[in-house]
Amino acid sequence: MRRATAFATAFGATRSVYEALRRRAPGDPARWQRTNYAGRTVDLYAGPATAVGAALGTSGPAALAVVAAGACGAYDDLKGDHRRGFRAHLGALRQGEVTSGAVKLFGIGAAGLAAGTLLKERPVDRLLAGIVIAGTAHLVNLVDVAPGRAAVAVLGIGAPGLLRRGAAGALAAAPMGAAAAIVTEDLGERTMLGDTGAHALGAALGTAIAAGNGRAGLAVHAAALITAAVYGDEVSRLAGSPM
Repeated sequence: MRRATAFATAFGATRSVYEALRRRAPGDPARWQRTNYAGRTVDLYAGPATAVGAALGTSGPAALAVVAAGACGAYDDLKGDHRRGFRAHLGALRQGEVTSGAVKLFGIGAAGLAAGTLLKERPVDRLLAGIVIAGTAHLVNLVDVAPGRAAVAVLGIGAPGLLRRGAAGALAAAPMGAAAAIVTEDLGERTMLGDTGAHALGAALGTAIAAGNGRAGLAVHAAALITAAVYGDEVSRLAGSPM
């Protein structure tokens, strides 16, 4: 029942916010539009909609991680300078310039550690949980390079979590409900998650993974996510893709 409630709450809230933004989005309409890889104009409404849906579908540490990750992603969506890779952003930081990528890196990292501290009792487990939460947020954003890919990834990665008992199952259901609510529009190239939605969904999913694993599982997931981040950063830099 907890899983079904979390899924339904996230799904319904995401749809409600998405439709409300379609009817009347605040501010300049041009700020909500982007040109996708195929040259089509799509909106960014799915981003805040899924962030709100995932946050309302969960609570506690997961809600904290979702809100913080979504806020950092929104900042990048609105203010991003699209430098390539973490190294470019860290290099700019060493020169005294705080880029949107640096805000995401440290903001989502801090949110992940805060959520991990609330989830786990021992310092090592808290650190590993923080890495998993922040790393999963980055991973979902990393795969968001084509219509629907991030939403489908959330559904696929989250599905095994539904089999877990206790809080972990409900935590996995929330990002899945939010992703399911907009996946059709995303695949149809009418909307996109942007950094707001990708990071928010990833943080929610990462919290579910962290909640459902002990130290050994956390260590394996953390190592895999760090490897993916390093590899993705290199590919992004070489391919010229924006972070």
